[in-house]
Amino acid sequence: MSGIGVGIGQRPQNRKQRMIKTLWTGIWLVYLSAPVTDLLHGGHSTGVRVLGWIGLAAFVTWYMILLFRTSRWDRNAAVLSALAVLAAQSTVLAVTLGREWLVLFVYVSIASGAALPLRYARWTIPGASALMTSVALAVPDGTAYLAGLLIPALLGGFAMTGVRELVRTTVALREARATVAHLAANEERLRLARDLHDLLGHSLSLITLKSELAGRMLPDQPDKAAQQVADIEQVSRQALVDVREAVSGYRRPRLAAELAGARVALTAAGVTPDIPVEPELADIPEESESALAWALREAVTNVVRHSGARRCTVTVGRRETLDGPVLELCVEDDGSGAGGGTGEGPGHGLTGLAERLHKAGGTLEAGPLKHGFRLVARVPADPAVGSGT
Repeated sequence: MSGIGVGIGQRPQNRKQRMIKTLWTGIWLVYLSAPVTDLLHGGHSTGVRVLGWIGLAAFVTWYMILLFRTSRWDRNAAVLSALAVLAAQSTVLAVTLGREWLVLFVYVSIASGAALPLRYARWTIPGASALMTSVALAVPDGTAYLAGLLIPALLGGFAMTGVRELVRTTVALREARATVAHLAANEERLRLARDLHDLLGHSLSLITLKSELAGRMLPDQPDKAAQQVADIEQVSRQALVDVREAVSGYRRPRLAAELAGARVALTAAGVTPDIPVEPELADIPEESESALAWALREAVTNVVRHSGARRCTVTVGRRETLDGPVLELCVEDDGSGAGGGTGEGPGHGLTGLAERLHKAGGTLEAGPLKHGFRLVARVPADPAVGSGT
């Protein structure tokens, strides 16, 4: 999870997470108003009130410790033992002080759903509810409260199991996504290393061989040595060209890859993406595709950083214009209308993007909408036009 929130059944990792979880958990303690009212206005003696306050404080403390458990509470056996203590406290308080204290069993049920896996919670939640029913039958007028507490205990407990599993699944997906990205980066580095080895291995070996020959020929055959040196220069120049082409090929972004990356980036930022899976990119000049890929990267970066949007729609399609067919990219969000520029004009990213598109023979249109921001980039879709720019 991020540093802002912490999941159900997970320990807070920093101060901000502890504060948020404390506030979230504290909200639900308002339902302890029935036991508090009973202590204040239930007509109990002073000694009973003191013992009641001590019992309630012990219950809340144990409940909070269970939800904010430390590493030694990670084992299910320890959590089950803690829940047994909570159930025993609830039973003693309800039997000795009255029906108002039956609400404590609801907290036992919810704590079961929040702190235990489903394979255990599916038994402990009905168990807590059954124990509450038994105690309600033994407490005077307890059945009057039973109908209003039994359903919240069952629904609340199982709802917490669903939330807990959802949070754990989300965490697992984020970790898997990070692992896949790391593996992809490693695979790309390995592929680049293999290609550079294939490109330079032969050239460097040839340079080494010719350098040795030139060294042996230099005293007695200077003309042949000079020819070897000329060959070395030619091989070196060709190797440099090969390396530059390889590196430029790796650095050239592809629109399909950028669409996939945009989907991941928007989802991670909490923005719902509406992005085509496989756009039609046949016969598109490489320079045009690369320019649109840069435009998409800049637009998505601005959506994630500046817009505060909830949804982002990306469309890619061909258009017929007076200047010929073009490939059009449209990125539209429903955010605040901030597209990465300042209040007085476009930012450096949009300015540089416009220059890049102009170099590829394309155009850029960007501006705020009534609710959001839209960026439209167009590049030539005709290979003849693209190669001529």
